[in-house]
Amino acid sequence: MKCILQTGMLLVLALAFIASAGAAGQIVVKEADIRRVLDDHLRQKSENLGLDVSVKKIGYSGDMALPAGTISYEVVAPDRWEGWGNANLALIVRVNDRVERNISVKVEVEALADVVVAVRPLERGEVIGNGDIAVQKRDLAKMQGKTCRTAEEAVGKRVRTAIRGNNPIRADYLEKISLVKSGQLVTIVVENDALRITAAGRARNSGAEGDTVMVQNLASQKEVAARVVDATTVKVDF
Repeated sequence: MKCILQTGMLLVLALAFIASAGAAGQIVVKEADIRRVLDDHLRQKSENLGLDVSVKKIGYSGDMALPAGTISYEVVAPDRWEGWGNANLALIVRVNDRVERNISVKVEVEALADVVVAVRPLERGEVIGNGDIAVQKRDLAKMQGKTCRTAEEAVGKRVRTAIRGNNPIRADYLEKISLVKSGQLVTIVVENDALRITAAGRARNSGAEGDTVMVQNLASQKEVAARVVDATTVKVDF
C-alpha cells in the first residue's frame, strides 16, 4: 500500500511539474481586459461626434491564454459601419507581432443624439414652422437616412414627403423654397470693401436663399453665377 501511495504521489508531482512548465511559457489575459479593449475602441470611434454613447453588448466571454511576449490588439470594424447599432468586429491579437487570435465579436452600441422630430403629422407641401417641430434625443441606430439635427435645418423648408407625428425629420423629406424664379428680373450686386455696383439682370434658373443661380446682365447680355440673397437680389461673390 505504501509503495502504491508513493507511486501515486510521484505521478501527481510529475503532472503538476508539466502543467507549471506549460503555464510558465504563457500569459493569461483576463476577460475583463479584453472587453475593455473592445469598449475603448467603440467609444473612441464616436468620441468627437457629440453623441451620448452606450455600449449595450460585447459578445465575448472567457479568459485568453497566449504565449509569453508583447501583446497587441487590433479591432477591425466593417468599412461602412458608422459606430452605432449592431456589427461584427474582428479582434486580432498579436504576440511579438505574430497573430495568435482572430476572433469575431458581435457588438451593439446605442448612440443618442439631438434630432428634429415632428410634433404633429406634416403633409406634403406644408412649410415647417417653429411650432411644428421639437428637438429630442433619439438613438441613431433606429433611424434611416440623414436626419435634421437642429431646428434651423428644418424651419422654413417645404415638406416633400408626408411625415408622421413623433417621427424624426429626414433632410431628404424637405426642400428649400425658391425665392428667385427662372425668368424673373433681379438686381445683381457686386461689392467688396471698396465699392458696390448694381445692375439689372434676369434669372436663368430658380433658387432658394443661399443657392447659386445663373443670371443674365441685361446691359451686357453676359451670364454670371450669383448667390440668392432674397426674393429680388442676387450677389456675385469674388
